[in-house]
Amino acid sequence: MKTLQVLETAYRATVEEQDDTIVWLTHAMKGAGGDFGMLLMGNAVCYAVKEQRAPALQIGGWKQSRVADPAADVAALADKGVAVYAIEEDLEERGLLDVPLTEALNVVSRSKVPLLFDEYPRIWKW
Repeated sequence: MKTLQVLETAYRATVEEQDDTIVWLTHAMKGAGGDFGMLLMGNAVCYAVKEQRAPALQIGGWKQSRVADPAADVAALADKGVAVYAIEEDLEERGLLDVPLTEALNVVSRSKVPLLFDEYPRIWKW
């Protein structure tokens, strides 16, 4: 069944080695044959900004060797055939309409979100 992942909370667990848990979960479920789309809204629209990286974390002599890269993870979802959407007004509020965004990103206005919801029989909001 076609499922739309609506991702609003951003940067959860990304200080650690793993990537955003829901983006990772969507990769895994798509790899298992699931049919998914992803809508980025609120602060999660920041995941669509290309070439952003969190700085490496260092505590004493220990340094996190692999930092999360949500933009690359979202782009990889699109490469797997997951339709990725972002709400235009949320991008605009954050000053992101004029920065390089993931090429496969579909920008939709908030007023068109109900039409997007009609395309997916199952919607999960995170």
